[in-house]
Amino acid sequence: MKILTYLTLLLAFVSVQSQELLSPKNSFTEQDTLRGSITPERAWWDLNYYHLKLKVQPDKKYISGSNLIRYKVLDQKQILQVDLQPPLKIEKVIQDGKELNIVSNGNAHFISLQKKQKIGDYNEIIVYYSGHPKEAVRAPWDGGFSWKKDTNGKHFIATSCQGLGASVWWPNKDHMYDEVDSMAISVTIPKGLMDVSNGRLRKIEKNKTTNTYHWFVSNPINNYGVNLNIGDYVNFHEVYHGEKGKLDMDYYVLRDNLEKAKVHFTDAPKMMRAFEYWFGPYPFYEDSFKLIEVPYLGMEHQSSVTYGNKYKKGYLGTDLSASGWGLKFDFIIIHEAGHEWFANNITNKDIADMWIHEGFTCYSENLFLDYYYGTKASSEYVIGLRRNIANDKPIIGPYHVNKEGSKDMYYKGANMLHTLRQIVNDDSLWRTILRGLNKDFYHSIVTTQEIEDYICRHTKKDLTSFFDQYLRTAKIPKLQYTINGNTLKYRYTNVVSGFNMPLRIFIADKAIWIYPTENWNSKSFKEDIASFKTDSNFYINSTKTTD
Repeated sequence: MKILTYLTLLLAFVSVQSQELLSPKNSFTEQDTLRGSITPERAWWDLNYYHLKLKVQPDKKYISGSNLIRYKVLDQKQILQVDLQPPLKIEKVIQDGKELNIVSNGNAHFISLQKKQKIGDYNEIIVYYSGHPKEAVRAPWDGGFSWKKDTNGKHFIATSCQGLGASVWWPNKDHMYDEVDSMAISVTIPKGLMDVSNGRLRKIEKNKTTNTYHWFVSNPINNYGVNLNIGDYVNFHEVYHGEKGKLDMDYYVLRDNLEKAKVHFTDAPKMMRAFEYWFGPYPFYEDSFKLIEVPYLGMEHQSSVTYGNKYKKGYLGTDLSASGWGLKFDFIIIHEAGHEWFANNITNKDIADMWIHEGFTCYSENLFLDYYYGTKASSEYVIGLRRNIANDKPIIGPYHVNKEGSKDMYYKGANMLHTLRQIVNDDSLWRTILRGLNKDFYHSIVTTQEIEDYICRHTKKDLTSFFDQYLRTAKIPKLQYTINGNTLKYRYTNVVSGFNMPLRIFIADKAIWIYPTENWNSKSFKEDIASFKTDSNFYINSTKTTD
């Protein structure tokens, strides 16, 4: 029995090892590539304008409508890819009044155009579709439509689709690399309910049993940033006087929550003040800022940030950092609104680089604290978040297959940036870099390499090994050190080749900089070393060794 058990375990081990060795080759499908890469059928046309028209029938959990897609021709091709996920179905596609042939492959639908596509022309297609969209199981992590009801029995509905893709509920060019320049959203719903979507409300078209809400987004917007939110909403409004002038800030909440929201949502203008200081002007003044109550936790939809934190401080009333500082603000208001700068203004080209969204935005939480409570508070918060880091795999994921990296992109990403702030060692320059990113990459699609190059250029430091270490491995640098009288010997281990991050240490509570590498170095002092510690603001491990 023992021999059989041992053999069984051995075979299982070998099987697991084999799967791990083979997984990079076999873990992605054709659908992953069609969804996550810039296919030839996507590359030849550039998005210019969407007009999404949608009728929502809550009692049936059914939607129907169309999306007008206007595009600029970059190359003379005749097949165009549009994405829409089952169980939704494309009914027909029209160009210049003619119905076009469609060949479908899972989520990807290849449309054969009859009209000759000439470089520089702006053309349009209209995609008609309908069906019962995927129902969100655990929004926003497993997205789709959330069909809920409020305490008064009225429909309470919202969409969320990060990662899963906007094509889970409407037809579009579902890849991050190409943002539409502007967009109209028209949502028809039963009377007695309100739709709140992105941008500004242009008009409400009133019919016998339904109303149609017409919204317009004047800025570029990424697909997953588009949303609809339907409920028995009431609205209150304020004007924020910011860096670019007057900013309309609107709040849409369930009728019964109006009074508590007026008190609790004071975190929103506080957020705006802190983030405009650190990151520069709010990127979408033309489209206003809205905070909208939804039946799930929340999401960073552009100019239409959704909120479901139950009017509690922290993350549903808890402090993710266990430092105490996380209860000084409503996590969802601060975090999701921080994405207006990192995700909506600066957008990753490939979801593999989603740390650009989540690392910077997680880091924004402690910058909010820094603005109102000081650097010590912000440091304690971000250091406290390390308890949530798994170090299971690299922060950057595989490219071209719609696959993000480790969830450590949040807390480890924030701590990497906090460590980088220490290396820069000049808060005025650090703030200039953060603001410069949002100015120089204003409304831009970026890669990790572009962000790295920008920071290296403006710090005048070669940070190549630093970014390789924290973004492309799951290894945490370890400082090995020995103390012999007045001499400190030290080196880095568990690092990429060439890793040479400067490090602040404390000798008898006096701050001193050392410059470790993979090789042993030493530093002598006038007196024996009575106490030694590394600065906890640097995300490393350390161990004392005999040599």
